[in-house]
Parts: sequence; structure tokens; C-alpha cells
Amino acid sequence: MTKTETLVGEALLDALERGEVRAAERGSDGAWRANTWVKEGILAVFRGSAIALAHLESAPTGAASPFLDKSALPIRRFTLDSGVRIVPGGSSVRRGAHLAAGVIVMPPAYVNIGAFVGAGTMIDSHALVGSCAQVGARCHVSAAAQIGGVLEPANARPVVLEDDVFVGGNCGVYEGVLVRERAVLAAGVVLASGTLVFDCVHERELRGTRESPLEIPAGAVVVPGARPVAGAWARARDLNVACALIVKYRDDRTDRATALEQALR
Repeated sequence: MTKTETLVGEALLDALERGEVRAAERGSDGAWRANTWVKEGILAVFRGSAIALAHLESAPTGAASPFLDKSALPIRRFTLDSGVRIVPGGSSVRRGAHLAAGVIVMPPAYVNIGAFVGAGTMIDSHALVGSCAQVGARCHVSAAAQIGGVLEPANARPVVLEDDVFVGGNCGVYEGVLVRERAVLAAGVVLASGTLVFDCVHERELRGTRESPLEIPAGAVVVPGARPVAGAWARARDLNVACALIVKYRDDRTDRATALEQALR
């Protein structure tokens, strides 16, 4: 057992918030793997913590809309030194989540325990970054996008967005899907472990397995699609099932369309 693997409870949550330990990490071979001991430590915090009644600091005791949560997992508070901008309007970052300097959170949004959000990333309105999800630097998680989280089983890889990924509005990325750097997900794309992705550029099919979840290649531009359902009965009714299509790979035109407005920072 390494020194970091001895971290438990408050010490583990503090280390997660500082970004010193992560629920998943990229190895030298480029593969992302869950840090099982980190996720087990988070689960232990849940088991060992009682439910408590709490209020937002800005609301007086006894005010309306109190919340009930595990006593060890209050909402995170940030200082000017953190370099994080959280716009007023109902966003919450849970204890044990890391937000690097330059992150912007638009209201209302939620970042759950164990999540890692890299420098310069924007989390837009009504977006979710789930438990243990890993979001790289300079990403854009657009309005109403859902970046799924996973705590159990402890060895399951969470969703990973590498650096410079753009996630369009109303997207959903779930079940350990890995989106490689600079990929673009157009509005409405939904990716889960069983989603079939057709790479129209390289004329191949991409799909995940239980052992190796779906991976979106670096720089891919992904849009929603549909494919016919097999069988004569389905064909007679023109039935289709959702899929995703890689229609191009990122170029200068894509970069201009997805550039973050620096003036807003």
C-alpha cells in the first residue's frame, strides 16, 4: 500500500479537493483506470456519516428550503485564492470535488464528490458533473449536459473527458465512456457503454465492451444519428434506433465554432 492509499475520511476529501489524488488517472500507456482505493474511501465516508439537517450559509437558521445530506459532505466553499468563478443562481459543488483555477460554473449546475474539473473549463447552466467524473482542462460542458458519475463498483472507470473537449447542449455521457482530447459532441449526442458509433471518415464501427467502455477518438466531431432496426417487422414500420456518427475530425473551422469567449472569463 502506498502512502496516498492510507488517506481516509477528511484527509482523503481534502486531497481530492486539492487535486492531489484522483478517482481515475491516465497511465503511461494512455489508458484510463479507476483508482479503486479512492472510490472505496469515498464509499466509506458515506457509510460512516450520518444524515444531517443543514442550511445554506446565506440563509438564516430556520429559513425555508433546508437540505438533508451526509454530515461529512457539505457544499464546498471557495475563496478568491482558488481562482474559481461560481456565478450566483443555485450551483453547488460537493465536498471532495476538485475545481482547478480558471473554472467557471454557471447557474444552476452541480459537481459531485470525487469529480475532477481541469483548469479553464466551463460548466454551463443546468449541467451535471457526476461523482468521480474526470473533466480535463479547457473543456466546455454546455447547458443541460450530463456527465455521468459512478461510485460502484469501485473498480469501474468513471466518465472521462480529456483536455479541450467540447460537449454540446443536452448531451449525455455515461457508463465510463472516454472522450479523447479535442473531440466535439454536437448538441443532443448521448453516449453510453452500449452506444454504437459509426466513424464515417474511417469507415469503421466503434463500440464498447464490459472490460473496455466506449472510446471516442481524439478530435472526432460526433453528431446524433439513427440506424434501422433489424428484422422484417421493424423494417416494414421504418423503425430506427439511436446511434452516433463521426462526420469529420476537428479542423480550424471547428475550432472557431467551439472557441470559448475569453472576454467572458
